Amino acid sequence: MDRREALRVLGAATAVPLVSRDLLALGRDAHARWRARPEFRVLDADQQALVTTLTDLIIPETDTPGAKAARVDQFVDVMLADWYDVDDRQRFLDGLADVDARSTAATGKPFTDATPAQQTALLTTLDDELARLREAHQSTSKSFFRMLKWLTLVGYYTSQIGFEQELHEHIIPGMFDPCRLLDAAARGGED
Repeated sequence: MDRREALRVLGAATAVPLVSRDLLALGRDAHARWRARPEFRVLDADQQALVTTLTDLIIPETDTPGAKAARVDQFVDVMLADWYDVDDRQRFLDGLADVDARSTAATGKPFTDATPAQQTALLTTLDDELARLREAHQSTSKSFFRMLKWLTLVGYYTSQIGFEQELHEHIIPGMFDPCRLLDAAARGGED
């Protein structure tokens, strides 16, 4: 079983309970905020490309679209801009810089220019480091890679692609538009 299949099985088996209404609302709000203001506010072009590459390695395209197609990079930027405090935002940005520094030290190239095998090897190293923290019963709350994985999973599975095409969930039949302005009649009264 590959990583994508494992995520799909985990996600499908527990999607509705794990994607709680609050978490789904958070994700959908972040996606709607991007549509309302479609510009990167925290990530620069290099960081955005790095986030796109990292998230797409975590959830690659298979028979369904991956994180890149779901534009998880946009979700990450909104979360960093609107939800994360200054310390967590900086921790995430420092983590991105660390990934590039490690890649350059190991391959002579920034992460986005490394080969897919080199990228996967570094991602595996980051995952192994996170696993060692867990095994040692140390806190992982400040781990960049834990933050990245959380943002990737939430961003993907609360996107239209992740929710409808990967999980095959449709909470309410109809068009996917989580934040639509209602006219007075739809609100049940006059303005």
